[in-house]
Amino acid sequence: MITSPSHPSTGPATPALPAAASQLLTEATRLTTPCGDGHIVWHAWGPARGRPVLLLHGGSGSWTHWLRSIAPLVAAGRRVIAPDLPGFGDSARPPSGEDADAMPEPLEAGLSTVVGDEPIDIVGFSFGGMLAGLWAAAYPRRAARLVLVGPPAMGVADSRQVDLRAWRHLPEGAGRDAVHRHNLAVLMLHDPAAVDDEALALHRANVLRDRLPRRRLARTRALAEALACVRCPVYAIYGEHDAIHAGHAAELTRAFTAATPRFVRLHWIAGAGHWVQHERPEAFNAALAEALA
Repeated sequence: MITSPSHPSTGPATPALPAAASQLLTEATRLTTPCGDGHIVWHAWGPARGRPVLLLHGGSGSWTHWLRSIAPLVAAGRRVIAPDLPGFGDSARPPSGEDADAMPEPLEAGLSTVVGDEPIDIVGFSFGGMLAGLWAAAYPRRAARLVLVGPPAMGVADSRQVDLRAWRHLPEGAGRDAVHRHNLAVLMLHDPAAVDDEALALHRANVLRDRLPRRRLARTRALAEALACVRCPVYAIYGEHDAIHAGHAAELTRAFTAATPRFVRLHWIAGAGHWVQHERPEAFNAALAEALA
């Protein structure tokens, strides 16, 4: 494992980040562990002896999906660990496979180096929530508790297709940014005011470094099936206006209850879309603190 102040890797070029993310990155310790032909890049904040909490970002994302939740967790005395998942951000592709099921093995090996073998709290957003369930099923002793934020693959989703638009064929500039703003609005964020310059800059930097275009597990019941093997308490948090799950509160509660006897509760955050921790950070961070208490 290599330890250093956080900085961009020599992998995919990291586009400019907004000031809040750049500042937080300077405060982190950067750790790397082997992954395929390269490394997983981990970022850590907070006291070295603090109780660890692991944050797993969403698809086409990076650690920056948690930009507005890291400081409150550190203030609560937690050691916050947020990797760029294999194939995203500054991390190398997984050794084999193109989806979440290819990630538990290299992540578990890396986390064992970073924090040892102790059970820790795992918080996963969207794709990262599905991955958290697969990871906890494959390594039952790892998770002290799971907090799943807007996860797919529970067999409950709106039948409508989200109108995501292609952008890679467009030159950099206003036209491409307009497509990014559209995609943020239809999938990630509910309030038009939340689709601001900071959200755009984070999204732009993240989607440019997504090297796993063949992901399909989110459309299955992979998480629901994995939760049957999970031994720890399970919490779920969704935004009220989540583009995929809005209006399915009862169905989701039944799905989680049926999947695992360790399910505790589902918390809906009013006024928020899918990227709930970014759009309604105060309400989300309070719900997260309650789940982690």
